[in-house]
Amino acid sequence: MILVDTSVWVDFLKGIDSRERRMLHRLIDDDEEISITEIILTEILQGIKEDKDFRRMKAYLLEFPIHRPKGTETYLRAAHIYRDCRRKGKTVKKTVDSIIAAICMENDLTLLHKDSDFDFIEACSGLKCYSIG
Repeated sequence: MILVDTSVWVDFLKGIDSRERRMLHRLIDDDEEISITEIILTEILQGIKEDKDFRRMKAYLLEFPIHRPKGTETYLRAAHIYRDCRRKGKTVKKTVDSIIAAICMENDLTLLHKDSDFDFIEACSGLKCYSIG
């Protein structure tokens, strides 16, 4: 299953022509299994200005499987991810990205993203990222 990060959903919603947005369209058109996390749900919806668009997007996103932190273990794993990256000379800028990576790793998900933090995390940990080669 592929977890789609907020960075890709933003391009999708704004119609930005990126490789990642085109890949998300392809995955949706091909009825591939894609999912989100609760944090990603929040990030996407908080950026929507109009109530009508908010309601429509909320209903759409709630159709996808939503992965949740498994508890304290998820946050401990996120801290380890951050520390491992820092030890290897890479600084993850956003804590939320370490948490999303931890959720992916716990659930054996592949992450589709457009965020350099995840490139660092992939290089420093067992995170699997979707390759658009």
